[in-house]
Amino acid sequence: MLSTEVIWVTIGFLGQSLFFCRWVLQWFVSERNAESRIPIPFWYMSLGGSVIVLCYAIYREDPVFIAGQSVGAVVYLRNLVLIHRSQARASSG
Repeated sequence: MLSTEVIWVTIGFLGQSLFFCRWVLQWFVSERNAESRIPIPFWYMSLGGSVIVLCYAIYREDPVFIAGQSVGAVVYLRNLVLIHRSQARASSG
């Protein structure tokens, strides 16, 4: 049976991996378009990775990571709200 510590470290690495993969996605999309682009899934991956790492940071009781990931999650969520509002306006207008 896995220890609690191993499970939480695995969760932390999962969050970091998701967070890292968003940059790989952005790189591929930018290369394909021959210009810098940030695709919408980048923001979902940012939010997901941030929330997972935040959970790990809370488990670790690490105030530095808690503060950083909390602020980041708010920014990523706000970007998604702005994107969806813009899309809603475009589709209704």
